Amino acid sequence: MRRAGNRVFSGGIWEERYGYARAVIAGSRVIVSGCTATVEGEVRHVGDAYQQSLTAMTIALDAVEAAGLTREDVVMVRYYVVDDRHYDEFGRAFFEVFGKVRPACTGLRVAGLVDPRMLVEIEIEAYRA
Repeated sequence: MRRAGNRVFSGGIWEERYGYARAVIAGSRVIVSGCTATVEGEVRHVGDAYQQSLTAMTIALDAVEAAGLTREDVVMVRYYVVDDRHYDEFGRAFFEVFGKVRPACTGLRVAGLVDPRMLVEIEIEAYRA
């Protein structure tokens, strides 16, 4: 992760191709763009929603930490799955990562993501007063 002013960049292919930041620091808030299990341009853990969820959460939390906040500062998680059976797999990963933090959370099923091998996408918002 690389921080430039109030922006955090991971160097991900979608950030570069579409021109957005991995995260934006807005006062006391850190807003993290959607994260998937894409690492070094490749979708990881194809077919495994649980592992993709863990990978996406790690990428998102790395951005939160690069912005100066921590997992405990996460107040909202939004996640998108492409199949109903992925809710529980995401939930299992979410509990492992955030079970003690207990942020607000919203899950949605969507028709698809940027790459058909992606099963889960995650957005995070963190806040510190």
